[in-house]
Amino acid sequence: MNMVIGGACQGKRACAKALYPGKTWLDGAVCDREEIFTCEGIYHLEEYIRREMKAGEAMEDFAERLIQKNPELVIVCNEIGYGLVPIDAFERKFREQTGRICTKLAAFSKRVDRVVCGIANTIKGGMENEC
Repeated sequence: MNMVIGGACQGKRACAKALYPGKTWLDGAVCDREEIFTCEGIYHLEEYIRREMKAGEAMEDFAERLIQKNPELVIVCNEIGYGLVPIDAFERKFREQTGRICTKLAAFSKRVDRVVCGIANTIKGGMENEC
């Protein structure tokens, strides 16, 4: 497993595609529930988590299931834990759950890159940082 994280519109997807060429990518905002367990790469993981939570799915063991079923997955996810704490209770729970999931996935990942302004900074693993 590998991860590419960063703020919205920072070039994460383009960077991930350059770092991991030839992967087939899914959009977490629209993919089917089971596709995430077999795909090569997913972007908008946070939107997948949001959809599942809105549908009433328990996400507490999601990271463990993903690690077990798809350990070679490349994940692209927005960092959503910065800034103001949302007033809406669901948004707070979503933000916290996404942070917990990403923490577990990053701990398992071989490599984690953080992208800012289209520039990757490897924060875990590998030495390359060219996108």
